[in-house]
Amino acid sequence: MAHPYPIREIARQAGVSEATVDRVLNHRGGVRPSTVNDIRQAIADLDRQRSQLRLNGRVFMIDIVMQTPDRFSSAVKAALEVELPSLRPAVVRSRFDFREKGHPHEIVRVLDTIARRGSRGVILKAPEAPEVNAAVLRLSEAGIPVVTLVSDLPFSKRVAYVGMDNRSAGATAAYLVNRWLGESPGGDGRILVALSRSVFRGEEEREIGFRAAIRERWPHRQLAEITDSDGLDTSVYQLALGALDRHADIEAVYSIGGGNRAILDAFDARRRPCRVFIAHDLDRDNRELLEAGRLSAVLYHDLRRDMHRACQVIMQAHGALEGPIVTSPAPIQVITPFNVPELTA
Repeated sequence: MAHPYPIREIARQAGVSEATVDRVLNHRGGVRPSTVNDIRQAIADLDRQRSQLRLNGRVFMIDIVMQTPDRFSSAVKAALEVELPSLRPAVVRSRFDFREKGHPHEIVRVLDTIARRGSRGVILKAPEAPEVNAAVLRLSEAGIPVVTLVSDLPFSKRVAYVGMDNRSAGATAAYLVNRWLGESPGGDGRILVALSRSVFRGEEEREIGFRAAIRERWPHRQLAEITDSDGLDTSVYQLALGALDRHADIEAVYSIGGGNRAILDAFDARRRPCRVFIAHDLDRDNRELLEAGRLSAVLYHDLRRDMHRACQVIMQAHGALEGPIVTSPAPIQVITPFNVPELTA
């Protein structure tokens, strides 16, 4: 693990003691493999953020904690690191704790660790649960502001939410699906609504917006639902197969929680057509599926804008930037194969 960084910088980045870093760098053993991996990741993160270390200005060490599939957390991490130079003259440093699935108590443990060791702020995507709200309160009491990302915790002590208006996104998806189904022969097909977990407020809001629009404008339309997959391909695939086997009339998909390649694989396995497929987010999988014509449209919000705004909110919470802290949902863009934004990260 060759590196140009002082041990204290690596320890700060990894959230461990200098003695632990010293043991790992000098191969003295006695350190858990997971901690060794954390230190390796810290060095890799420092490599990517090296340009920031040369900047003059106030240093903000922030933590990004997310429960989400890797394809989305990777997109968030890339968006943040692209935005770091634009936050000058402040120097924003970031630590990451990502997991694809787990119990809320695991998120609580991470948040309580951050409260003990200190941080200038936390950007959080977590399931809505009383114990998570309580952990956010403890962070607030420790002077550590929390910004929720994509999925809100409105009854917690978070200082702001950053992301799209999820109810509006769900209603937009309903409009698009029904326009496409209604304009084709046999426009009464059932729609499969796919969530990762209903405990995420953002997904729940999208589903509420979707179902409300269906009830108001297309009350004849039948829905089927799959959930509790964590957005992971293996789980999504099995749940989608089950839904297709139960409902011979499923012809469209509104994918709220991801795993879109797996859903399409399930349609292919059952030799069933998917006439309309509306998804969220422009991760690499969705870009490929959109450009291949497997997705009809993607509802998109600019992650770079979100990460920039989240960092600004943390600075505002510390009085480093003037102005009131406000929650301002990001605008929704409908992306087709003809207006895909260029990769910026």
